[in-house]
Amino acid sequence: MPGADGWLVVVDPQAVFADPGASPWGSPMFGDAVGEMVALARRFGLERTVVTRFVADPGLGGSWEPYYREWPFALVPDGDPLYAVVPELEGLAGHVVTAGTFGKWPVLSGLVAPGDRVTLAGVATDCCVISTALPMADAGVRVEVAARACAGSTPENHERALAAMALFAPQIVV
Repeated sequence: MPGADGWLVVVDPQAVFADPGASPWGSPMFGDAVGEMVALARRFGLERTVVTRFVADPGLGGSWEPYYREWPFALVPDGDPLYAVVPELEGLAGHVVTAGTFGKWPVLSGLVAPGDRVTLAGVATDCCVISTALPMADAGVRVEVAARACAGSTPENHERALAAMALFAPQIVV
């Protein structure tokens, strides 16, 4: 169980999202945010830090079929370097969970419980972070979004996502 500070969940700090030059999904804000992610991980400690990973799962079907037609570069195996956790965060999380969906609540729900407090960081604020925060709050988890430790697809989309999550106060605090 986490201590008084709850859990830190760092959403998808992976190579695929870290560099716009290496991937069309790379965030131009990641370089500034990763230092904040590392500082939080050190503060929370190994046992209270969770890193999530996104991996392509074309077997999901439905709306994912046209999604992967648009983004075929992402259809690589889980072990591909594209899906590796960035070196800055290697070894700083005691828990690593992987999912083929934007929102990570389904794979976190066995670890984080309703009533727990979670500090949320990661990438992209306007995709996987918001898709994780909303169902967590809906399940009764108290969510604090560490805005400076998040990276959006663009600065504008980052701000829009933070503003949308702030609408859910006091369940989600930005």
